[in-house]
Amino acid sequence: MLHKNTVLSLLFAVVAFSCSQEKKLPFLGPKTVNATGDTVYHQIPDFQFLNQDSVLVSQKDIEGKVYVADFFFTTCPTICPKMKTQMLRIYERYKERDEVRIISHSIDPDFDNTSVLHDYATRLQVKAPKWNLLTGDKAAIYKLGQKSYMVSAQEDPNEAGGFVHSGAFILVDKNRHVRGIYDGTVETEVNHLLEDMEVLLKE
Repeated sequence: MLHKNTVLSLLFAVVAFSCSQEKKLPFLGPKTVNATGDTVYHQIPDFQFLNQDSVLVSQKDIEGKVYVADFFFTTCPTICPKMKTQMLRIYERYKERDEVRIISHSIDPDFDNTSVLHDYATRLQVKAPKWNLLTGDKAAIYKLGQKSYMVSAQEDPNEAGGFVHSGAFILVDKNRHVRGIYDGTVETEVNHLLEDMEVLLKE
């Protein structure tokens, strides 16, 4: 009997320990150590772009928010429709939660002006500030994608539509640290993102 009770106690202890170990997401991107020995994680820099309502959106608008970012263009003939179908799942799930945002950067700002983006948002039936469709300086958008979000975003005349961009959805925490990158064309990958979103919302 003593042996049985001991085994049961150990089992309960293991279960309790497992339940107490909450999932932690990694910090992606380069990191440095400052003069005091603290780790400084990669962070999305300040930015300013216009959204579909011709409103200037900056880092101040996502302060304290968990958000998902991606790169697209409205005339994209390849992966963008799949990406938007999956992003709509995120939009609908968190539509009423103010601590979540979505940011989509157009990589064809010459065509995707605010009017075009407004029509696109209307067709998707999405609204800012929950989902900001952004346009602006092309070089700044490409630099932000490649250097900060660590995904491809650039012109390429050899690609369908004249641009090449990643199908990634980038999950960013309340301090603008990249915490996850997922294939936005694959439902199971987006399911994983949704699970990780809940982890970040509890941090």
